[in-house]
Amino acid sequence: MKRVLFATSEAFPFAKTGGLADVAGSLPAAFDRSEYDVRVIMPKYGSIPKEYCEQMRFICSINVSLGWRNKYCGIFELNYGGVIYYFIDNEFYFSGTTIYSYIHEDVEKFAFFSKAVLSILPHIDLKPDIVHCNDWQTGLVPIMLNVLFRHDSFYSDIKTIMTIHNLRFQGIWGIAETQDATGLPNSCFTHDKLEFYGDANLLKGGIVYADHVTTVSNNYMEEIQTPYYGERLDGLLRARKDSLTGIVNGISYTEYDPTTDNFIYAKYDRRDFPGRKRENKIALQRELGLSPDKKKFLVGVVSRLTDQKGLPLIEQVMGRFVERDIQLVVVGTGETGYENMFKYYASQYPGLISSNILFSNELAHKIYAAADAFLMPSQFEPCGLSQLIAMRYGAVPIVRETGGLKETVIPFNEYSGEGTGFSFKNYDAEEMWNAIQYAREIYNDRTVWNSIARRGMAQDFSWEKSAAKYADLYTELLK
Repeated sequence: MKRVLFATSEAFPFAKTGGLADVAGSLPAAFDRSEYDVRVIMPKYGSIPKEYCEQMRFICSINVSLGWRNKYCGIFELNYGGVIYYFIDNEFYFSGTTIYSYIHEDVEKFAFFSKAVLSILPHIDLKPDIVHCNDWQTGLVPIMLNVLFRHDSFYSDIKTIMTIHNLRFQGIWGIAETQDATGLPNSCFTHDKLEFYGDANLLKGGIVYADHVTTVSNNYMEEIQTPYYGERLDGLLRARKDSLTGIVNGISYTEYDPTTDNFIYAKYDRRDFPGRKRENKIALQRELGLSPDKKKFLVGVVSRLTDQKGLPLIEQVMGRFVERDIQLVVVGTGETGYENMFKYYASQYPGLISSNILFSNELAHKIYAAADAFLMPSQFEPCGLSQLIAMRYGAVPIVRETGGLKETVIPFNEYSGEGTGFSFKNYDAEEMWNAIQYAREIYNDRTVWNSIARRGMAQDFSWEKSAAKYADLYTELLK
């Protein structure tokens, strides 16, 4: 039995701000439990719903030293969906209503969490073979393990993996405050370790000290070794390329299943989806005030409204959706300028543009089920989940060839008939619009279009597939 402790700052359904929570809430449950004992550890935030807190079992409390500080650390346990979750309790750090607070506070908060992850191990019924760390919030775990804990024989053979979910977020603070928050010695703050252009970089430290580094798609793994995508860490990542692996994230095939989804208007599968999808389309058009028309080309966007997600490209061509009589339905929140832009077009062209500036899981499901195409023109995209969900629902993705989008969406080839979507290469509004126009032309031949959608629906992006690849990595690392 291989024992893995999955260290994360968030996990669904307890606390979520982004895709990391979905990974931490789904991947551990997907392993073969006869061979892998995978458990999760995260902070016990004040924002965790009361229903889960009431089910937690208190194990014990210890003191965790953090430089000159000596802090209370409570340990709670909850079995959720067959997976054991440990929660680190300290009201000083985790009592707020939000997961991440003022940025200057987070260095001490996650230094405490990282130290606690290692400190509690002798007090729970798990001695992990591997601690699997995720993003900068746990970047200190490999460092502290090697620098502060290795002298204890209990910790001598524990391995670490560092997973990069988005290289743009690195956890950078001044060296003095990082040293004060962590209690790490001066020797850790050299250019080949934590030091980063005069500051301290927690993710960099995790990459340096971890036994293996992964990221969330093979293509993103290649991209981040280049200056354009490398966020000034490309040199280090090239140096570690022999210990670097890309594994595509999955999606929940129970949450996202058009045959059982209670959010959508009409359930369907690969065989009957053309007619049923039209039912969803007409129902959504009516609900959102769009012109009800099963023949209109309906493009969906479910996204954070930020530059990273390609919103500058969409902004440049908004008028063309109206000119070409293409319907566009958007749900999401983000930067005020993009929110206002969608609101303006929706107010001027209510039959064609629907702007929904909110987070609504139910509406997102309805858009996946109703849209003919799904637009995702990201500037960069480590993995991306929306395109996987769209394919599951027969909404044909139109994506930029970057990161996980390039890896998961096969461009349609009109000569061979292969493909699961449409793509464009350069971060350019004209190229994106050409891809949208080409998709619309193909849409006019419903037989071809439906075959593209069916191939997308047949793809396997389940967590079980991802877990099998992580299982191979764990096995290799423990040889």
